[in-house]
Amino acid sequence: MAAVTMRTWMRVLGIPTPLRRVVTRATVVAPLLVVGACSNAVSPADPTDIGSWMELYQVPGVSVAVIRNFEVAYTEVHGVKSKSTQEPVTERTLFQAASLSKGVSAVGVVRLAQEGVVSLDRDVNDYLTSWQVPDNAFQNSEHVTLRRLLSHTAGTTVQGFRGYRYTEPLPTLVQILNGEPPANSAPIVVDVVPGSRFRYSGGGYEVMDQAVRDVTGTTFPAFIRERVLEPIGMANSTFAQPLPASLFDSAASGYYADGTPVPGSHHIYPEIAAAALWTTPTDFAHFLIELQLSLRGESNRVLTQANTALLVTEVRDDYGLGFALRSLRRQPYFWHAGANDGFRGAMVAHRTGGHGVVIMTNSDNGLELSEAVIELIGKREGWPGY
Repeated sequence: MAAVTMRTWMRVLGIPTPLRRVVTRATVVAPLLVVGACSNAVSPADPTDIGSWMELYQVPGVSVAVIRNFEVAYTEVHGVKSKSTQEPVTERTLFQAASLSKGVSAVGVVRLAQEGVVSLDRDVNDYLTSWQVPDNAFQNSEHVTLRRLLSHTAGTTVQGFRGYRYTEPLPTLVQILNGEPPANSAPIVVDVVPGSRFRYSGGGYEVMDQAVRDVTGTTFPAFIRERVLEPIGMANSTFAQPLPASLFDSAASGYYADGTPVPGSHHIYPEIAAAALWTTPTDFAHFLIELQLSLRGESNRVLTQANTALLVTEVRDDYGLGFALRSLRRQPYFWHAGANDGFRGAMVAHRTGGHGVVIMTNSDNGLELSEAVIELIGKREGWPGY
């Protein structure tokens, strides 16, 4: 990945400045950031204990699911989902997956292409009826397509979204696309020739979101539930925003880096495809296992082997469709990190082997912890490249 691209990527995901080091394709990279990126950081008393890392980074709650031999081998839960109630995190505690949502959204769109409803390479405006990508000179010879939107190469703007408090009015998706009040983000436009470069764009996923709604005539949460979540058996996952009241008791409360709570316990994300998934690490691990098995031709509950391979085939700058790609000492992994206010998490999975991990936290300090835990588990499990 080009150095500027990685710095932008880390800034988008909320990775702190000390870890934003220059990374090139020649650099040997760890599953989340860079091998040794924390070498100058303070280590906990027991670096082999997740609880010690939680204490170091002041993270209230952590949930982990470890994949081994294409199965969830074990889970670990630590801490509390709410500091005020002191309720413990359990395997069924829901966390905001933030940008990990993009991988699930990408699978849904590729399935729609598999069904012949859309083409990944046709002008997305051919599918948009409620709104259109504003035309300009950047699109004279190249078009915005679903493949480019999923791979952050469509030239669209708006890196990420900050969400909305429960006391704030919520915008419609069209208002988000247009940057109109009460949306708190800029208009989503094309200001780079589509296909010419990688630039992380949560805004592009919202263009895709609207295209899916227009061609299916349903909401994005309902579409993803039918095409992805239910076939895989992700019963503890939802893209519904706001979070249904019936699930509030299962949800973790988010905390800022200084330990103060996110007002209302979490933000609402009407930017569904880019950031709205509530899930558990166990559910998300089952999602990854389905992709791993499909890549081997051993499962097709959602996608064929060939279409699953599209997700982990580089489009540009070490990014496929919904997932970042990297080689760790010549071992192929796919990964993603996520950052919503009060929530951080990450996932790493081997492309050909049956191992990986999903980590979710209810703290803005959770990415630093996630990096440490990924390294810890990778070595403990004996993953190739560790």
